[in-house]
Parts: sequence; structure tokens; C-alpha cells
Amino acid sequence: MNFLKAEWKNLALFNYEVDAGILEKYVPAGTEIDTWNNKCYVSLVGFMFKNTKVLGIKVPFHVDFEEVNLRFYVKRFENGEWKRGVVFIKEIVPKSAITFIANTLYQEHYETQKMRHEIIENENTNIFIYQWKNDKKWNTIQLETKKTPLEIKVDSEAEFITEHYFGYTKIDAGKIFEYEVQHPRWEQLEVLNHNVDIDFDKTYGEDFKFLQNIKPASVFLAKGSKITVKNKRKLEFVKALEEMA
Repeated sequence: MNFLKAEWKNLALFNYEVDAGILEKYVPAGTEIDTWNNKCYVSLVGFMFKNTKVLGIKVPFHVDFEEVNLRFYVKRFENGEWKRGVVFIKEIVPKSAITFIANTLYQEHYETQKMRHEIIENENTNIFIYQWKNDKKWNTIQLETKKTPLEIKVDSEAEFITEHYFGYTKIDAGKIFEYEVQHPRWEQLEVLNHNVDIDFDKTYGEDFKFLQNIKPASVFLAKGSKITVKNKRKLEFVKALEEMA
């Protein structure tokens, strides 16, 4: 069943190289941390949901909206091949109904905050801005790009970040949700300048407070595309439960 159809547009991706040990307690059963060139990443991602349909229905006032998430990368071996996916630490959206549905049906980690975005089109560049509000502080991620789209090269860091087609959610020690995200291969825009002004501690908690003091290993803008979220299923790994005993 297609749970969700939408367009993901103008994905601003800020990628941080981190110690994999920080993420171990967040890794869902049956998966393991995925790396690129032996580097472990978390990504801060801001983008637009457009033309959103849930179970084929456009919900009034919930069709176009911002999202900012913090995620990391995992893989799961099944039927002789690796499935590459993402795990979300937190997903921030401006609509409480979206938070309720995602947290209830998928046991995700959505949070509702006041949000806003802006795209400034200049003669030779575009500026993309995503913001959300914690208490009285506006948190901001911003980047300036060239206008000409570029292909994402095979085996590149950008391919690693964007070519993960499954989502995994930890339910408990031995149970997870898996769902598939379908979309065509994306193009990117070259980033010229970027800025991150975030209270990481207040937004993502003590475990990710250290991101306040390090710079992204890479930053890029993916143009995005239409996407479909489908094939949600619950998986149980008895071995993981036995190891916890």
C-alpha cells in the first residue's frame, strides 16, 4: 500500500562526520550502521513537502510544509542483498496533525514547531533558508547555490547521502518498522556558501550537543523529486531480545 505520496523539494543537506559509538543506542534491531569510505555520518536536512497525499487524500492545510530532520544511515541484509536506509533522530514539522499521525502509525520522532522558509533567487545564485523556533529563538540553516543542476556521481559522498531507499524505526529492543521510499535519482546544485545557527542541545538533546562545535564535512542541495512511501511492515528479531536477557 502507498501510505504517502508527495514531492520532496530543495533538500539542504549538512553532513557531519561522527564517532559511530554515539549512534549505537539508536540503531534498530536487524540493522547496522552504514558508512562511506569508513566514515560515519549524521545529516541535518531541511526541505519542502509539496502536494502531499496521505492514503491518496490531500488533507486541507497539510499539503505543503517544511521539515527539518536529523538522521543517520544504516543497512540491513535480506535475501542476499543489502538494503540501505535511514534512521531519524528527530523530525520537525509545523503541523501537529502530521506529528500525531507519524508518531502514532510509524512510532517516529516527530515534533511540532513554528517554521518558515524562504528562497531568494538572484541573477546567478539561489539562497535557501529553513527556520524553526525553540522557545524564543529562531534556528536557521541557510545555503547559497549555483543555479545549474549537476548529476550526482556514482560512488560519491553525495550519492551515499541521497541513495538510501528505506526507513527504519526502532520500536523496542527486538522490533522495528521498515518502509520503502521510492524516488528517481536526484540532481544537486553546487553550494557556494552556507550557515548553521542552531541550538543543537535544545533541539536534539545532550547526545548531539557536540555538533554545536564542529563544522559539516560536506554541504549540498539536492533538487528532489516526487516520492512514494510504501510497504510498511513490522519486523521482529528474536535474537536481539535474547541478547538483552
